[in-house]
Amino acid sequence: MDQGRLIVCERSGQWAAALRRELADAGLQVWETPLVADAWQALAAAPAAFLVVELSPPIAEALLGRMAWLARDFPRARVAVVAPRHLAACEWLCREAGAVHFTSSPRRLAALARMIVRHLADVPPPQQTLVERIWATLPW
Repeated sequence: MDQGRLIVCERSGQWAAALRRELADAGLQVWETPLVADAWQALAAAPAAFLVVELSPPIAEALLGRMAWLARDFPRARVAVVAPRHLAACEWLCREAGAVHFTSSPRRLAALARMIVRHLADVPPPQQTLVERIWATLPW
């Protein structure tokens, strides 16, 4: 099981593209999904992931409800919310629901990128079986 990954949940693709540019030197793979339900399935496969979700009116209630249970369901995962400028007033509601970061500008992602890199660097590697550990230490 992959413990940590960067998951971006949005429909347009603009936030994922902006994050790829910002994280180009970090060499992180960005996993994209357009549906909140799919993002939570991806979290089940990578329980220490960093999730970036785009807030929009049609999904706001479902998203905030899932975020409220994130700490219980995936205690090692983190979620950040990105939103269009007209939803910037929702920042504190999202933070109250558990978001570690909120931004409404795809041009101001440096702080979020640093947070993502720091979080994923702290994710422990997946557990290996005894045989896998032995093979990993062999000199050839």
